Amino acid sequence: MNPHKKISVMIVEDDMDFQFLIRRAILREPDMETAGCFDNPAAAVRAALQRPPDIVLMDLSLGKSVSEGISASRQIRLATDSKVLILTSYENPTTVVEAAVNSLAHGYLFKSHFDLLIETIRKTAAGATPQEFMIKSLLLSRLSPAERSVFEIMIGRDVTLHSSPKTISNQKTMVLKKLGFSSQNELMHIFADPDEPYSP
Repeated sequence: MNPHKKISVMIVEDDMDFQFLIRRAILREPDMETAGCFDNPAAAVRAALQRPPDIVLMDLSLGKSVSEGISASRQIRLATDSKVLILTSYENPTTVVEAAVNSLAHGYLFKSHFDLLIETIRKTAAGATPQEFMIKSLLLSRLSPAERSVFEIMIGRDVTLHSSPKTISNQKTMVLKKLGFSSQNELMHIFADPDEPYSP
């Protein structure tokens, strides 16, 4: 990332008081700027697709369920190079990690750990983090060993397979289904960056 460029941060949070606290914290940092504040996930997605920020802070509990935050995060991740950080008031780590995996997020932050917000934004903007490593590894844990080998081929790695073309084709379809992608292009977009971790 250009060291002279400010980190642009989009805030997607429907608690107006918390949204204000986030915005104030970001504006205090000389290397950061806000890229809009939204309380509506659909509006946030439209804005992110039009002008992708560096970081999207996505409240997990937008609307009536966590599904809205997850859906918005996935749309942004699959269509842009923005990095998504999940914000959550849920304290159950299993629930939060599962949501982060389904969101294709780069990381997550408990709202109770607000003091770590700025540091987390900087580390995420700077490159791959241990949280991102964990999230991608958990996503790939859905694959069988054979499907994992096919996955490696799909992202352009040199792997020798002894299966028939028909079997490999079927496994590619299963890889996309298990990982929740509609095409190999989506899979490549999330995993093919050589600077990002995707496996232990």
